[in-house]
Amino acid sequence: MDRDTAEPNVDAFPGPNAQEWVEFHGENAAPSEYSHEFVWDVTREADGPFVTDVDGNVLLDFTCHIGAAPLGYNNEKVTDKLRAFDLVEPMKIAGQDMYFGAGPTPEESAVPGSSHLMEKLVNVSSRYGMDTVFLSNSGAEAMENAMKITHDYRAPAKYGVAFAGSFHGRTFGTLSITKSKEVYTRHYPQIDGIETVPFCADRGCDADSCDCGFFANGGSQLRNSLSPEGGHINPDEIAFLTLEPIQGVGGYRFPSDAFMEEVAAVTDEYDIPLVVDEIQSGVGRTGEIWASDHYPIEPDVISAAKALRVGATISRSEIFPSEKNRLGSTFGGGDLLGSMMGALTLEAIDEYDLLENATDRGEQAKELLRDDSPDHVVDVRGKGLMLAVEFDTPERRSAVVEESLRRGLLTLGCGKKTIRLLPPLDSSEREIELGIGIFSEAIEAAGPNARVAER
Repeated sequence: MDRDTAEPNVDAFPGPNAQEWVEFHGENAAPSEYSHEFVWDVTREADGPFVTDVDGNVLLDFTCHIGAAPLGYNNEKVTDKLRAFDLVEPMKIAGQDMYFGAGPTPEESAVPGSSHLMEKLVNVSSRYGMDTVFLSNSGAEAMENAMKITHDYRAPAKYGVAFAGSFHGRTFGTLSITKSKEVYTRHYPQIDGIETVPFCADRGCDADSCDCGFFANGGSQLRNSLSPEGGHINPDEIAFLTLEPIQGVGGYRFPSDAFMEEVAAVTDEYDIPLVVDEIQSGVGRTGEIWASDHYPIEPDVISAAKALRVGATISRSEIFPSEKNRLGSTFGGGDLLGSMMGALTLEAIDEYDLLENATDRGEQAKELLRDDSPDHVVDVRGKGLMLAVEFDTPERRSAVVEESLRRGLLTLGCGKKTIRLLPPLDSSEREIELGIGIFSEAIEAAGPNARVAER
């Protein structure tokens, strides 16, 4: 496949082979969320955003597996380096019982393993004074560990603060701080002491004009809930405040400046550990390594995963427990292939200036999306290549997803009425123009066309 000339080409979707694969998979798989009946044929050609399914359809993937494949498929920026390695078995080890080594010294290592990945994560998080990493299997585990270490650091703290619309995982612990769709938390018990406050997503929202309820009566709900301000929570008993700098599953909601300034001020004033969930927004997606870098907040803990291929809890050494037996995971820090992919992805972002490319291509995409937008497009927003288009109704959103798919473009819904677009970080100008052109055709096919003013 020539990435420079490839285009989507769809006959029937899902085709008969895909339907057979889906039925076969469903015979033994537990029920779970699948956005499309898209079955990637790993034996066929794929490059960057272009991928071939089991029926020979060529699709343009603007989901990047919800950001978990930040450079798309078979990207030579990573695969060329992978070919140099003789991979071994097992590629997963019990990471708290042994170490990976690939040569006499770390400097001479033939393989960038988990130790090298941790070094790179510390380097890209040094502006926050972070010097310690615990690796795990997933983003949910990274968040669980963030909750655990902050509770230990602030013992005997008994509260945590989360924001409405948030999504932090599906494990028992993270469900208690997930405040988006009710279906995620239905029937499950919650951890005691979790307080929920509004997430202020209106770009014009401040203390004088607030529609979300975060600012009220001359202050914020967050500040007013604290006992020094006449509230019901002693700030010394708060283990953590957890925040997605840009809400993902909740609808790609971008925070107002006043909201982020208030979060920064409150966590600093009362010395409340700020846990930032960068699982979807991190590792270059927004044009910075961390989405937090765009805002005045100072994270105490960063949780990352997806684009890293492993989970990572990153913080300062004093926040991690000193006892060696407090943190552990059978495969924590022991996934050779995942660690290699994470390290090579960070190298590619730096080597090919992909932060700048994500910023430029994101601006291009927003400009194209805003041109001749119909009146049922409520908003176009984004940072870097973390993009969102909001529609007037959930039904319209779903229709646009389907119309895009018919034309060979993979997209994903989020929130109630929003579609998220996550092209690869190294997307070319041609690929953005091609994908947004297909997306615009799908919008037109989903409803009457009329201009709307740019927001």
